[in-house]
Amino acid sequence: MNRTIPKIGAAVVTITVFLFAVCMIIDFSFGSYLVCMFLPLGYIMMAVGFQYESCEDRRVPANIGVAIAVIYAVLILLVYFAQTTSVRLEDLNEQAIRILDYQRGGLLFNYDLLCYGMMALSTFFIGLSMNPTSKADKWLKCLMMVHGVFFISCFIMPMTGVFTDMASGEAGKGGTIALLGWCAYFILIGVLAYRHFQRG
Repeated sequence: MNRTIPKIGAAVVTITVFLFAVCMIIDFSFGSYLVCMFLPLGYIMMAVGFQYESCEDRRVPANIGVAIAVIYAVLILLVYFAQTTSVRLEDLNEQAIRILDYQRGGLLFNYDLLCYGMMALSTFFIGLSMNPTSKADKWLKCLMMVHGVFFISCFIMPMTGVFTDMASGEAGKGGTIALLGWCAYFILIGVLAYRHFQRG
């Protein structure tokens, strides 16, 4: 079970990120939000697997990575659950829409960036805790730690207002291309993590 559950988690991560990319390409916002509610659950399963197998002198970064993963999961579930319920189903006034609607680049859009910044920070600490024993694991460790760099932009850039218009027009298209690039990157992490737990 200690390897089966993280392996399932890695599969969930890989599949949900792939489906998220597909939903973006076909412009199916509800599908994007829905699949992203399963991503943090899979990621926590995967992160705890790495925490479990971390050696004693790397247990602290592994624990930090899992703790931050839980913060990411709670926040992202709130963001996407709001999009699939209140924003989609209720008759909100313009002010509420500007705050709650992810596509308007408001408060929940900024929270979403914060969430993925926390996820990036989590991958950094999980990567730091790894003791790779194969070439594939070395690549996985490197990809997870480099992914941690995204924390800086996801945390600081919303404070500058640079992402305010990303949800519409040409900026929105640029944001979609950037997200598709992230999807390709994180799918690779998911596949390598799956292979890692499959090897045992």
